[in-house]
Amino acid sequence: MFSVRGRGVARLAAATLVSGLVASSAIALAGPAMAEDGSGAAATLGGLKESGKIRIESDRGNSTQRGGLFDLTVDGGGSLQAYCIDLWTSTDAGTKYRETDWDKSTLHDNPNAGKIRWILQNSYPEVNDLGALAGKAGVDALTGDEAATATQAAIWKYSDNVKATPEDPEAKALAEYLVAEAAKAPDQEEPKVSLAASPASVAGKAGDKLGPVKVTTTAADGTVKVSLPADAPANVKVVDKDGKAVTAASNNSELFLDVPAGTPDGSTKISLEAETEVAIGRVFGSIEGHEQTLILAGSSKSSVNAEVTAAWAKKGAVPAVTVAENCAKGGLDITASNEGDEDWTFEVQGTSFTIAAGESKTVTVPVAEDTAYDFTITGPNGFSKSFQGVLDCKTAPSPEPSTGTPSETPSTTPSTGTPSETPSASPSTPAPSTTTDASTGTTGTTGTTGGDLAETGSSNATPMIAGIAVALVLAGGGAVFFLRKKKAAGQ
Repeated sequence: MFSVRGRGVARLAAATLVSGLVASSAIALAGPAMAEDGSGAAATLGGLKESGKIRIESDRGNSTQRGGLFDLTVDGGGSLQAYCIDLWTSTDAGTKYRETDWDKSTLHDNPNAGKIRWILQNSYPEVNDLGALAGKAGVDALTGDEAATATQAAIWKYSDNVKATPEDPEAKALAEYLVAEAAKAPDQEEPKVSLAASPASVAGKAGDKLGPVKVTTTAADGTVKVSLPADAPANVKVVDKDGKAVTAASNNSELFLDVPAGTPDGSTKISLEAETEVAIGRVFGSIEGHEQTLILAGSSKSSVNAEVTAAWAKKGAVPAVTVAENCAKGGLDITASNEGDEDWTFEVQGTSFTIAAGESKTVTVPVAEDTAYDFTITGPNGFSKSFQGVLDCKTAPSPEPSTGTPSETPSTTPSTGTPSETPSASPSTPAPSTTTDASTGTTGTTGTTGGDLAETGSSNATPMIAGIAVALVLAGGGAVFFLRKKKAAGQ
């Protein structure tokens, strides 16, 4: 039976704080910051395709969770399969996800990230021969449900530092094999992004070639489509290092935007599109809200994209800005450069920074964990760029362990659908209710919705929402920065 917790209506910001980032010229800014340049694959969560019950033992107590293989539908075409790497956080069917890097996710400080990728490469569904997997596990046979359950249990061992034991004996045997072998195997490196462009923002003077922009992709050579929007100036074009116009790119290609002298001040976007399989082990983080982090286990040929924002002016300061999450520092890195002939001064949270012509600086704006940010920067010539994301760098914090023997209680907010048994409450964690309350986003074990709602992870996460808005005012335009606290698990 599937159940769902309501999406909180109280996701609106509750308070406003005027602070800011003040600049003196046109600005180019790329986003969303969660993936810096909106690069890679974007997908929508479907449900839990194959799964089973897994017994969890941790400092939260003992619980039984349903875990297994998710399916996702890629925006623009394609399908993905993924596992959870964020046990104590919940998620909903319909949640929007985007490909991101390990250092911008819950894996950023996890020394076992390479072991998780080894499990993905050596288990289901990458290894689709269930007979072969059964042989390695020392059992007679395995079903897809058993293999997926075992794989999820083994991953949770290394993603959330828990003891995860499938209830099914065949699945348990495979999970034990995977955990033991991963411990001995060499750590696997982070896989390459499906498609990205760096930097995500360039600027310069008319008469110059803006760039270079380096393309990184897993797509076949020459299959990345390169284009400008229909409203781009007619004489502006994308070229290679030799100045030849291009409409396609490959891995490690360098692109430039050729802006002829005399072109009026303005801005445009370079769009990159391709079809490729997303590499196993790529992380997918939620675009909105604090939702469970996923890691890729399988991919069809899927639509992927990246975008570069470019701006130019005849004289004065000509800044470019990119934004990227920095999990190590707990905030957003704002990298600002000045390709003009005058100094450019901007302010971040009361501190002013001056960038001389030809220089670049990076400043980190603190953002609280599990906090959503949403801001837009506008400038002259109709330039506007929005950034949305959630700083989601940690698995949900564990409460103080209970001093007594944990007992199982019914789930109230299954992480993505099927009711599960959750641990007894510790003194700091109220016992879950079994009644439905749309205002708090909790749903009892009798609630249902559809038939494809996935579940893994914690079932006691009540949304907790606080808001801070920071107005970022730029010459020629303004920006509003909304920070919203999202679903801190265990509250």
